[in-house]
Amino acid sequence: MAQRSGFRFIAVPAALFGAAIVMTQGRPWTAMRTAGMALMIPGFVMWGIAHVQLGDSFAIRAEARQLVTRGVYSRFRNPIYLFGGLGIAGFTLAIERPWWLLAFLILIPMQIVRSRREARVLEEKFGDEYREYARHTWI
Repeated sequence: MAQRSGFRFIAVPAALFGAAIVMTQGRPWTAMRTAGMALMIPGFVMWGIAHVQLGDSFAIRAEARQLVTRGVYSRFRNPIYLFGGLGIAGFTLAIERPWWLLAFLILIPMQIVRSRREARVLEEKFGDEYREYARHTWI
């Protein structure tokens, strides 16, 4: 069940990758476009992997269903935010619209607030287990 719930998120990065290809079709491969693809592809692949590994614990609002500490979650507390951000940044560069990166001025503070809210919910439910996990992970 956990794997199936994660695969529905493949559609979003696949659509953005397809859009990047279509929007730049016939244009030369510039350094910006190449850098964008180099960020976008692994960013969205890792984003999808993080969703799959989170499985049924994924929720739009902060919930504490279970403490996921395996896979990419063994190194990063918020890999969906991290890799999603890299994928989106790569997309904006791949389509050669770097000024769209200004959206991160809004997105990053929102993700920080959201990750802190999630941390509080997880700490309330899992206590010392979550605090120990947080000590050994990044972001």
